[in-house]
Amino acid sequence: MKIATWNVNGIRARCAQVQEWLARDQPDIVCLQEIKAAADQLFEVCEIDGYWTRWHGTKGYSGVAVLVRKAFHPGEPAFDVPSFDFETRILAVAIERLTVASVYVPNGGKDYAAKTTFLDALEEFAAEVRDRDRDLVLCGDLNVTRSEMDVHPKERKPRAIGQLPEERAWLARMLADGLVDLGRALDPDNDAMFSWWAPWRSMRERNIGWRLDYVLASGQVAQGATACPVLKDVGTSDHAPVMATFDPWGGPAGPAGISVPGWRR
Repeated sequence: MKIATWNVNGIRARCAQVQEWLARDQPDIVCLQEIKAAADQLFEVCEIDGYWTRWHGTKGYSGVAVLVRKAFHPGEPAFDVPSFDFETRILAVAIERLTVASVYVPNGGKDYAAKTTFLDALEEFAAEVRDRDRDLVLCGDLNVTRSEMDVHPKERKPRAIGQLPEERAWLARMLADGLVDLGRALDPDNDAMFSWWAPWRSMRERNIGWRLDYVLASGQVAQGATACPVLKDVGTSDHAPVMATFDPWGGPAGPAGISVPGWRR
């Protein structure tokens, strides 16, 4: 099983890149962010063959989507917009005992209070999934760097939004409550693992970036993870996709021996 996330920074501009990537890597569940388009626009300009597709967006701003490969799940799955949705920033899908959510956390630069409110609601959402005895995968652009290691030294700024101690404390709580940051769990010493680069001065080519995009997983699913790289070669967005590979529905710990905190009930 492959679950991937990508902030495309405008699906209409990058539909062909998404199609090429899906044909190449064939992820089973795909979470997209910042689609910047309403659903009725996308049926005309971006057709995704072989996937159940749910777009959740508004014209020109924000927006998320979830795609499920039909060969992986022959029947159309149940998509859902959680009640705390704000500016079309979260969309979930339920497949057997697994919930997968595509998440686009507000940047916080113009309205930091809205960001913290959304983060608190996302924490409650994860707890609700946990209390229903389901596994959870949160995919997306969280607009939070987990630690100093997740920011290039030239970009480290103690009071920059996305690097604030209270934002990192929120992510630490999510991980302590049973979610696993698969990218870091499977590549713990990689201090050059970034997923976003400012679109100037060849920052991407020089790999001077931030790690903002995550696949967070719980329980049996997390234990089955075997890889979760940043696909830096894909596309022209300011973000790169992140794709996690799992043994089907988890199982014994993968090659990295991932330790999963208690998924409390």
